[in-house]
Amino acid sequence: MSEPKRDHHPRLILHNFITPEECRELEFIHKSCSTVGYRPNVFSTTLSHLIATNSPHLLIPFVSIRERLKERMEETFGCEYELFIEFTGLISWCRGASIGWHSDDNRQYLKQRDFSAVCYLNSYGQDFKGGIFRFQSGEPATVVPSAGDVIMYTADDRNIHSVDEVTDGERLTLAMWFSRDSSHDEDSKLVSRLSLYSSLEFCLPLPASPNMYWFCPHQDGSQNIGFDICVARLHLLGLDVHSLHDKDDASEQLMGEIQIAKGGELLTRKFTNILHALQVVQFYHWKASELKTSKVKNDTVEEVKAISQPQLETINALKSVFLPEESLVAKTFGYSCFSENGKDSLDLRDISAAVTSWEEYTCKLLKELLSSLPQWKMYQTIHKVDSC
Repeated sequence: MSEPKRDHHPRLILHNFITPEECRELEFIHKSCSTVGYRPNVFSTTLSHLIATNSPHLLIPFVSIRERLKERMEETFGCEYELFIEFTGLISWCRGASIGWHSDDNRQYLKQRDFSAVCYLNSYGQDFKGGIFRFQSGEPATVVPSAGDVIMYTADDRNIHSVDEVTDGERLTLAMWFSRDSSHDEDSKLVSRLSLYSSLEFCLPLPASPNMYWFCPHQDGSQNIGFDICVARLHLLGLDVHSLHDKDDASEQLMGEIQIAKGGELLTRKFTNILHALQVVQFYHWKASELKTSKVKNDTVEEVKAISQPQLETINALKSVFLPEESLVAKTFGYSCFSENGKDSLDLRDISAAVTSWEEYTCKLLKELLSSLPQWKMYQTIHKVDSC
C-alpha cells in the first residue's frame, strides 16, 4: 500500500485490497449478467440492472466491498460520514476500448462526483494487454492493473487521467463514485427497488431488452453486424444454444426455454432462458475445480443425448442470427477466454451436475438479502447485517 499524496494530486493506491475470491465472484457476476456498455467495446453490469433482471441476490457479494471502500475513502480524504455512494458497476474493457484525458466530473451531469475508486479484478499481461491507467500529472504517473488493487482519487481536474487502448483480452474493473450530495445516493434508490422482493422464494433471471445484449463494433445497432453477448459468452466456452420455441421473432427464442450443446451432444436439461443457462455455465466455470474436488454425484449421463438433424439445424439457424460474425467474438474478447480453464475443460455432464450447486448458492444469497432488507429499509443504506 502507498500513502495518499498530500500535494495537488490527492490519490491512493491500495494493493490486494480485494481478495482473489472476491475478484473471481465479481467476474462470475459480470460474465453472466453484463450488457453492452456506455463506450465502444465496453460491457457493464450495474446494481440496478441486477435487480431489473430478477437477480437481486447478486448484490450481496458487493456489500462488504462497498462498505470497506467507502470507509477507506472517507478515512483517506478526511471526510468521515460525509460520503454517499453515487454509482457501483462492473465494467470490462475489450479490444479497442480506451478513453482519453479526462476528469470523472467532466460533464455537468457528473458534477456531483467528488471521489473515484477503480478496483482491478484481473491483471495486465495475464488476462489482457494494453489498458494501462495513466495520470496526466503527479505520482504515480502510471498504474499497471493487477487483480485486487484499488486506485482512489478525487474526481476533479486535480486527477485528470486516461486509459490506454486494450489490445487483447478483457480488462475487468469494479468502478465506484462517491458524492457529498445525498440526492445522488445510490443506496436509497436500490433499496426502493429491492422492496419488491420481500417475499420472493427463488430467483430465476429474466433477460432485459434484447438490444441491451447486442454488441455491434460500429455502435450503429445493426443486427446484421455483431453478436449477442450472452450467446457469445457461451460460444467462448465451446457451447451452442438450442431453442425450444419456434418464434417468428428470433430474439424471443432466447427469452424462452433453451438447451445447450457441445461437440455433437445435447444436454436435455432445459433452462428457463438464455440468462439462466449463462449463469449456471459461468458458475460452473468459476467453481469447476472446487466442484470436481467435492465429487458431486453425477447421475446425469442419460441427460446427454446425440444431437438430431433437426436440432442441429435449429442450433445453426440460431448461430446465424446471434453469431453472424464468429471471428468477431474471439477478436473482441481475446486470448484470455481460451485458457486452460476455458472451453476445452467444460463437459455437459459436469454442467448439469453443477445446477444444484448454483441453486444452493442462489438460495444462500437470497436468504441473506431478505434477512438484510428490513434494516436496509430502515436506514436506507445497503450494509452488512449481522445474522442472528
